[in-house]
Amino acid sequence: MDALLRLLLRFIIVPLGYLAAVIVGAGVLVLGSLKMSHDPDLAAAGAFAAFVGGPIMFVMIASTMWMPGSVGILISEAFAIRSWIFHALNGAVSGWVGWQMFMSNDQPATSMNEATIVFGAGLAGGFAYWAVAGWNAGFWKPVFRRPVGPPPADNPFNPPARTEA
Repeated sequence: MDALLRLLLRFIIVPLGYLAAVIVGAGVLVLGSLKMSHDPDLAAAGAFAAFVGGPIMFVMIASTMWMPGSVGILISEAFAIRSWIFHALNGAVSGWVGWQMFMSNDQPATSMNEATIVFGAGLAGGFAYWAVAGWNAGFWKPVFRRPVGPPPADNPFNPPARTEA
């Protein structure tokens, strides 16, 4: 019964972790593209673009990163891999794969198409996933177990039965 409850909880926590990863990744992309802008006169236009483009970027990231990200998530759930390094690298690889799939449709001169921003967003998203759902991956392997102690010693209130020879 305990394993069934952990499995049902994973069906709630894993999508919440993915949602957190997408939000953090989109935030890093928006902030990274604002920081990469070299013209200070475009600060107001950049802020407006962040508020308008942020939700659009969130939808695009959520729709393009779920397939490459789910491969790493399934591996971590199947083998109960709880390492933050694994999840951060899964985010970086997922970001790179999604970037490569849609790179031909993007404008190559924009600052958002730099590899450092894409990998940074993937690393941050993977770490956010780990913080929400990855630290206790694997429903079949409980995180907090009660330690199994030695077998009980002879109880002085219940002495063992004597055998007569």
